[in-house]
Amino acid sequence: MNLLNSILTANRNFIHPGAFPPLPKNPKKQFAIFTCMDTRLVDFLEPAMGIKRGDAKVIKNAGNTLVDPLHGGVIRSLVAAVFMLGVDEIFVIGHEDCGMAHIDPEQLKNTMIARGISSVAIEKHVPDLAQWLGAFSCPSENVVEVVAKIRANPLIPKDVPIHGLIFCPNDGRLEVVVDGYSADGYKQRICESSERGTHEHQ
Repeated sequence: MNLLNSILTANRNFIHPGAFPPLPKNPKKQFAIFTCMDTRLVDFLEPAMGIKRGDAKVIKNAGNTLVDPLHGGVIRSLVAAVFMLGVDEIFVIGHEDCGMAHIDPEQLKNTMIARGISSVAIEKHVPDLAQWLGAFSCPSENVVEVVAKIRANPLIPKDVPIHGLIFCPNDGRLEVVVDGYSADGYKQRICESSERGTHEHQ
């Protein structure tokens, strides 16, 4: 049995009409997670955060990197989450032992060529493989950088706190590297909102 048929068989065994009540599109806990696609995080990160199906929007890519900080798919998803789905906070979560911190661009290029990808196509479309993939050396530094890029994006409201954390894929430990509530832009907007509320009640 090939993989597709194996998955379809598992799906048929999984389905139980009426067993799964419908959930709203908006996340119950009103936050979004941007994290890595590492398989060690599947069914592990969410329970470690005390959340379950329907609680949060989850966006993933290789290394939770932000190569295009203005027009990329991650920003597009976050904008949709904030303005269309009621997201009030964003959590950028990297993890220890991330594969994106160990990329060898030349080896990757050779592997691609060995699988039939034209070297001309690589040079034309992604001449800097490491930059294109968003390679980094330190997961914590990458989280700090990604938080800063999202915070600086003109399409993300300043009153949305953006937190940065590092997750351990072995024991589930979370460590804060950026407290979004302490960010200057967030604190300033909260103060401005508070002042407006005071003036409105005078």
